[in-house]
Amino acid sequence: MFIQTEDTPNPATLKFIPGVEVMAKGTAHFESIDDAGNSPLGRRLFGVDGVTGVFLGSDFVSITKDDSREWFTIKPGVLAAIMEHYASGLPVMEADEETEDDSDDNDTVKQIKHLLDTRVRPAVAMDGGDIVFKSFDEGIVTLYMRGACQGCPSSTATLKMGIENMLRHYIPEVQEVRADNG
Repeated sequence: MFIQTEDTPNPATLKFIPGVEVMAKGTAHFESIDDAGNSPLGRRLFGVDGVTGVFLGSDFVSITKDDSREWFTIKPGVLAAIMEHYASGLPVMEADEETEDDSDDNDTVKQIKHLLDTRVRPAVAMDGGDIVFKSFDEGIVTLYMRGACQGCPSSTATLKMGIENMLRHYIPEVQEVRADNG
């Protein structure tokens, strides 16, 4: 297995591309080994000293490291963990995550989610991250930043100059976009 790596806009996060499907649908984000309970791959990656975050995308894994560590000390362990996982034959996720039920969403929320899914998420996935809809209330869209986007120095600019401008252009009800920092 040949695993490519790519830098992300977040210096604490590196994107690993194993050349095989990682998540068949959706994404997963773990901030600790306890969060990764239903992911054999996630648990294995947290076994690498210095790993503080794991994000699983459709065809990539983003790893966030402890600020006190350098990538040259962590990268070999991450590469080995990914290769060992795929050689083991274990699934990436042991149980299906609950799927989001959007049947109660109003038309504005459906439009927001559609634009995020078709125009925003593919672009931020290229940088090793994800942006997920949380809420729309009184003109304010609240989003979760995950993977490389979480804590990224350029995420505020992405939200304000990119996502907010686009949503306001297509959906007049949108007045502002904010990040939910958990």
